[in-house]
Amino acid sequence: MNVVVIGAQWGDEGKGKVVDFLAEQASLVVRYSGGANAGHTIVTRTDTYKLHLIPSGVILPNKKVVLGNCMVIDLEALFQELDTLAKQGIVWKGRVFVSDRAHIVLPHYKAMDREQDQKRKKPIGTTGRGIGIAYAQKALREGLRVADLYDSVKWAEIEEEIRKSLACYREQLKELVVNMASFIYQHSAENILFEGAQGTLLDTDLGTYPYVSSGISCAAGAAIGSSLGMKAFDHIIGVYKAYSTRVGNGPFPTEFDHDKEGALEKYVRETGREYGVTTGRPRRCGYLDLVALRYACRTNSLSSLALTHLDVYDEMDEIQVCTAYSIEGSITQDFPTSIEALEKAKPVLKKFKGWKKSIKHCKSYEALPVEAKNYISFIEEYTETSHSLISVGYQREETIVRRNPWTRL
Repeated sequence: MNVVVIGAQWGDEGKGKVVDFLAEQASLVVRYSGGANAGHTIVTRTDTYKLHLIPSGVILPNKKVVLGNCMVIDLEALFQELDTLAKQGIVWKGRVFVSDRAHIVLPHYKAMDREQDQKRKKPIGTTGRGIGIAYAQKALREGLRVADLYDSVKWAEIEEEIRKSLACYREQLKELVVNMASFIYQHSAENILFEGAQGTLLDTDLGTYPYVSSGISCAAGAAIGSSLGMKAFDHIIGVYKAYSTRVGNGPFPTEFDHDKEGALEKYVRETGREYGVTTGRPRRCGYLDLVALRYACRTNSLSSLALTHLDVYDEMDEIQVCTAYSIEGSITQDFPTSIEALEKAKPVLKKFKGWKKSIKHCKSYEALPVEAKNYISFIEEYTETSHSLISVGYQREETIVRRNPWTRL
């Protein structure tokens, strides 16, 4: 089976945990897009792993992982990350592979990225990792692919200073490089898990453009990022948090009002540990946006949802969710394309009674408090999408399985 995991919000939804959990039944994990601007955190009983480039499945022994076609790879960051994993006891050699069609983030791209964002009339809030520059160069057909490092003609054309900066990684990388189409075909009889980066609302085409990432963050990216056709995928899971967060600039209709809801904002941020894995920046926090979530369900043809951070609400008397937007007096349940409309949008909120008890011990959906089940049922009804997984804590075992995504219907 082939299962895809994507973010159904603005990234940081908890995809790392979901991928780590599902990878137990997979032979291969493919990260199909993005670069070192992403951040996935995996918490086990003994350690915490923070990943940026390498697919989350690497934490599990005997699992192979591959950085796919649509990724843009900072070689220095890649080998630093591999060194860190080795120091944490992860034996990765022979298990980590890189597509020869992936593009490379050159050292000077980072400065270009920061400079470009500073010059914008409305800065995007880029992480400054050179991701946007790498994708721009790719679109201009002036980028450098992994395969090009081993093409004598292309290698000779690279500026000497850049060639020197890449030379120290060239041989190390060579043993990891694979032809993606051939590699995937060789594993076609096995369970393969496809891991997205960022989230639907940061996708270049589906997201809040121009306040988006430069890569493909939607489910469709799994196809070109892995050299497969659309018919190959059996299940698409959208991961989302029980509330909403966003990093960087751009519209955020359900963002907490700092003056009026500062205490709630602080509680959610601190309880949910809402700080960027890559940048350390505090994330903007807000109510769960069901208008945006349903949009993500529809545009990705989601088979199911994975709800994370539900336990953040354990101590709250009341929970509110956004069920529509009010835009200059007009009510809509459709996610607007216009940035102006999104910036003017005010959330129409629906209240739910809190459960006021810890749910970390719950091992089944039936064991959840009735108030939590009411909250989940409403989300399913609104989005017309059921849940396969519900996370009630950071640990792997703190996960409720309502439907195993690896089981065919």
